[in-house]
Amino acid sequence: MSAFFAEFLGTAMVLIFGSGVVSNVVLNQTKGNNSGWIVITFGWAVGVFTGVLIAAPYSGAHLNPAVTIALVLVNKFSVSLLPAYICAQILGAMFGSLLVWFAYKKHFEVTNDSDAKMAIFCTSPSIRSYGYNLLTEAIGTFVLTIAVLYMAVPEVGLGSLNALPVALVVLGLGLSIGGPTGYAINPARDLGPRFIHFILPIPGKRNSDWKYSWVPILGPIIGASIAALVFLISAGA
Repeated sequence: MSAFFAEFLGTAMVLIFGSGVVSNVVLNQTKGNNSGWIVITFGWAVGVFTGVLIAAPYSGAHLNPAVTIALVLVNKFSVSLLPAYICAQILGAMFGSLLVWFAYKKHFEVTNDSDAKMAIFCTSPSIRSYGYNLLTEAIGTFVLTIAVLYMAVPEVGLGSLNALPVALVVLGLGLSIGGPTGYAINPARDLGPRFIHFILPIPGKRNSDWKYSWVPILGPIIGASIAALVFLISAGA
C-alpha cells in the first residue's frame, strides 16, 4: 500500500466511525438515537484506532494535517511529502463522510434538525466566541500532538506510533475538552466533510457555516506547532 493511499484510507476510516456514530445518535429513527455524548466519543476513538491500525505500517498514520506539520517541525518527516499527505487526509475525510451519508440517507430524510445534520459532517461551537473557540481547538490539538510525538519518536516514547494509546487520548479529549467546540483537533476531519455537506443534496439542510470553518483549521495547526516547540525543548534540541 502506498503512503498516500494509506493516509486516504486511514482518514476515511476515522470519518466512517466518527461521522457514523454522530449520525446514529442525532438522526431520527436510528437504533442509537439520543444515546449521548459518551457513545459519540467512543465511536470517534474506535475510528482513530482503526485508521491508525490500518495506515501505520505504510505511512506512519498521521491522519491529521496538524500532526504531519508537527512532525515536519521536529524534523521527523520530510516537508516535501507534506502536500501529498494533507491532500490524502482531506480526500479520505471527504470519502468517509460521503459513505456515511449513503448509509444514513433515509434517516436524513426523516430528520428535520438542520444543525444535527451539519454536525455529522463538521464541528460548530456550543457558544460562539471565536477567540475562545480557537483556544479550545489549540489546547486539544496540543495535547493530542504532544502525546503522538512522544509515542512516535523511539528515543523518547513508546518506540512506535501505536493505535490504542492514540485512540485513548482521543477518547479522553472528547470526554474532557470536547464540549465547547466538538473537538475537531484535525483540519482535514472538519474541512473535507464540511465541503461534502456543502455539495450534497441534503433535504432541509442549513448553510455550512463557512464563517466558522477557519477555527478548526487554524486552531489545530497552532496547537500542533506549540506541541512541536515544547517537544523540541523537552528533548533538548
